[in-house]
Amino acid sequence: MASEIRLAFSHPAERSLATAPDAPHDRISLRDHIREVEIGAFQAERGITQRINFNIVVEVAPFTGPLDDDVDRILSYDRVTEAIGAELAARRVNLLETLAEGIAERILAEPQALRAFVRIEKLDRGPGALGVEIVREAGTGRREAEPASERPHPRVVYLSDAAIDDDRLPGWIDALCADGVPLILCVGPHGLPVPQVGHALVQRRIDLLAIEQNGWRLAAHDSRAKVVATRTELDWAMKNGQVCVWAPSKIVLDATQGPSGPSRDAVGLSLWFAAELGARELVVIDAAAPDATDAPALPVRLVTPGEPVL
Repeated sequence: MASEIRLAFSHPAERSLATAPDAPHDRISLRDHIREVEIGAFQAERGITQRINFNIVVEVAPFTGPLDDDVDRILSYDRVTEAIGAELAARRVNLLETLAEGIAERILAEPQALRAFVRIEKLDRGPGALGVEIVREAGTGRREAEPASERPHPRVVYLSDAAIDDDRLPGWIDALCADGVPLILCVGPHGLPVPQVGHALVQRRIDLLAIEQNGWRLAAHDSRAKVVATRTELDWAMKNGQVCVWAPSKIVLDATQGPSGPSRDAVGLSLWFAAELGARELVVIDAAAPDATDAPALPVRLVTPGEPVL
């Protein structure tokens, strides 16, 4: 038991040695690699960065041919640091466990990698280091990436308040769904006064909540429209023909590269969201076009209430 406790707090290299087969594998390691990261499930961890310490050991299959002192023939340290950087850039995560799983998966995608020991610790959440450590083997539990050709490319539609209240709304939804393209509806904030505070992060949350409240108002106008907040539920809904109303808070706040404009710019927010989803187009009903500054290369179609939506 004492040996197990010692190993639990030792560098992953010792755990790798202690659990190695009779013929130990070669190993590469990364020790005390510290990054400044915005991460965490608690509200106090949003909008700030904290130091995260990475210790990683990768067991690798020995290279059988001549190395010729060629870095391209080995699994290099850069692949490990690149896996960390790529996972940190992919999205904001709440849990160290999620981050560790993603890093291990990226490392084990390398042909030479056999087993990965990933330890991640938060250094600023208390008097000591708080962390997790996982061990993963190549070929077990790896998620298969969805082929790009199979990903849904929805039609994202922004509706003004006037369009939400228009008696023609059910007919517009019928027309927008007629060709079988997944439909996601976006709205702006409700028309009631929105509290204004002198704190940018708090104001962003207030503005996003005002949009979500208006989304629920839209859902009350047509029972087919379901308010959806997470990417997982959006993916399921698009594949199963469900009309969605986007509740933006979670996806916007979790994005590593969020929208550049203010949250109250709801059309610009919808354009950013459409680009994130790989939408085929953004249809804007009864509202002005989004600001073209830094706009993604995505078709935007403006529709007045008197025009056909398709």
